[in-house]
Amino acid sequence: MVNWIWLFFITASFVAAVVNGRMELLTEAAFDGAKNGVSVSFGLISVMVFWMGLMRVAEEGGLLNKLAALLQPVVRFLFPDVPKGHPALGYIMSNMSANILGLGNAATPMGIKAMQELQKLNPDKETATPAMCTLLALNTASITLVPTTLIAIRMTYGSAHPAEIVGTTLAATAVATAAAVLADRWYRYRSKPPISGDRSGPRSVGRDPSMSSHAAGSGGGTIASITAAPPVSGGKG
Repeated sequence: MVNWIWLFFITASFVAAVVNGRMELLTEAAFDGAKNGVSVSFGLISVMVFWMGLMRVAEEGGLLNKLAALLQPVVRFLFPDVPKGHPALGYIMSNMSANILGLGNAATPMGIKAMQELQKLNPDKETATPAMCTLLALNTASITLVPTTLIAIRMTYGSAHPAEIVGTTLAATAVATAAAVLADRWYRYRSKPPISGDRSGPRSVGRDPSMSSHAAGSGGGTIASITAAPPVSGGKG
């Protein structure tokens, strides 16, 4: 679907340039976009390598394991339908840890692995489970303490204070995460299966006292034949 959207944008821009006679502007914009893409990528490489190196040091030093241990009660609350000790929980905690530190590129592989493990628990392979929906919502609206990628982009474009967005980003992602969790809880509550033994269904005719009394007073009919007492044998009084 995304490919079709980009194809539409490219075709529309080409047609607009031909109609307005500005093909040179389209060509110039295409080359400038490619140049800016390469420049931004090189700017991101240094910051991403630095943070990935810190993540590696934190992993070797056991910091990520401690962070995952802190997140374990939260993960158990958010994913109650995933069995305890399942590999998906480990990938989910790694994904959340990377997102909290603003390392979206590092979080993506862990998110994919978590989805693959959750798919193994899925009885209907064509439909996403509640746990999958929860993971997608949290991965999209994850709370972020250090927006590493945004800081790197601001540095690339010469921002005087590239890290001044930390506070606003933390507030925005906290609100987004809270909204995602509330929406997930609400949809989980709505999609709960009906409790077995529900008494709201039809009751047995023979056990309904109002129906029995009606049948006894009517003196005939199908209901009367079911609920009325059998006749007493003997002659007429």
